[in-house]
Amino acid sequence: MFRRLLVKPPELSSKASHLHLLSPPKPRFWLPSHALTTEVQPSSASEDATVAKLILESDPGSLAETLEKSPFRWTPELVDKVLKRLWNHGPKALQFFKHLDRHPTYIHSSSSYEHAIDIAARLREYNTVWALVGRMRALRHGPTPRTFAIIAERYATGGKAHRAVKVFLSMHEHGCRQDLNSFNTILDVLCKTKRVEMAHNLFKIFKGRFKCDSVSYNIMANGWCLIKRTPMALQVLKEMVERGINPTMVTYNTLLKGYFRSHQLREAWEFFLEMKKRKCEIDVVTYTTMVHGFGVAGEVKKSKRVFDEMVRAGVVPSVATYNALIQVLCKKDNVQNALVVFEEMVGKGLVPNLTTYNVVIRGLCHVGDMEKAVEFMGRMEEHGVRPSVQTYNVVIRYFCDAGEIEKGLGMFEKMGDGSCLPNLDTYNILISAMFVRKKSEDLVVAGKLLMEMVDRGFLPRKFTFNRVLNGLLLTGNQDFAQEILRMQKCGRVLRHLKL
Repeated sequence: MFRRLLVKPPELSSKASHLHLLSPPKPRFWLPSHALTTEVQPSSASEDATVAKLILESDPGSLAETLEKSPFRWTPELVDKVLKRLWNHGPKALQFFKHLDRHPTYIHSSSSYEHAIDIAARLREYNTVWALVGRMRALRHGPTPRTFAIIAERYATGGKAHRAVKVFLSMHEHGCRQDLNSFNTILDVLCKTKRVEMAHNLFKIFKGRFKCDSVSYNIMANGWCLIKRTPMALQVLKEMVERGINPTMVTYNTLLKGYFRSHQLREAWEFFLEMKKRKCEIDVVTYTTMVHGFGVAGEVKKSKRVFDEMVRAGVVPSVATYNALIQVLCKKDNVQNALVVFEEMVGKGLVPNLTTYNVVIRGLCHVGDMEKAVEFMGRMEEHGVRPSVQTYNVVIRYFCDAGEIEKGLGMFEKMGDGSCLPNLDTYNILISAMFVRKKSEDLVVAGKLLMEMVDRGFLPRKFTFNRVLNGLLLTGNQDFAQEILRMQKCGRVLRHLKL
């Protein structure tokens, strides 16, 4: 079918953009000084890191006074950076935002409000979310389409897709008119949270009103590909052509990736050949998709051949292409070969990004070369890259799996300076590790980790909560178990955690 639908796309194509506020992030457990074999040297603290650390170390009762007396010149840029650093300590981030809202000379920008709304929505404090939206409107700082995109995405990722749609439909009630961009955003949110049928129904209802463009169709095609229904994605392509909308390279690359995601390697290869036959401008994204798709399917030689063909065709590999090849070699071939490609990439003047380092570090951890993995964490700064919470989580997990729990906790401590706060996964990894040695003191650490994650706005699973409680009781730590129970009864842990 795709042979009839493939037409040469125009040279310029638009891509669907979507909001994803990324961010980062602290603890306090005694560790031996030899916990790490290789030190990850901290960089000199930036102003936002200094502010974040000050907030983390301040008592909630004295935070307002601390901020008033601080020498910092508050600007929207600084406040946004601080909120990002405090991302994984939601309560502290919102306290900071709230206290600064009362500052005599500083007024929050719309972007700061949107960061605060995103954090509150992640904490499921929806009353706070809508109070902030009302405050934005009162100050005439919004809300903007971006504000509603953030809220809709948080509802959808929290399992409330119908509420996400309701947010989109009610935008005009808050003084923000729906348009094609906001419609594309809600489709993207629904598709990326696997609610593709719901997105499809919404698309059918509103495609005439919003005069859907290639971006709208690309989003829908990608949605069907995400849930491995490539025939439906081809139907989207067919409808595009019938409506006189030219498919773009984004469309074709989306379908190509969809075939690989569905493990349809033969169809992917035929689609690629048909693109070449129809004189489509095969770009770096197409080749990167092929390199990654064949590689993760175990076809490492074919993946390398595609990479070599790309170079011969005069298409310059991007950082993303090298990342794909490095990941393939780490997973399906040999980490040493991946390191050769990494050095080749650097030698050609390309700058490794966070993804590059995370892929290499994961590969080194997987083969047990933890010292080299930590060394690579130290190298990140050479290229202006800061370890992310995912970087730390990988290293912590592998240290713990290897039985080197002190080194895992050592890495955890290094996250405590406000530069990269731990997230829910970090706490779950470490709490699980505390049960391996069945030591009383390890279970106490698990209890402290549980209390800390709750203080930071993370909701533990019922299994985790009960496991820690039972572990403390079985190791003679009844008093501590009672303290955690009191925490639950006081509402610091949501009441639906039945014990």
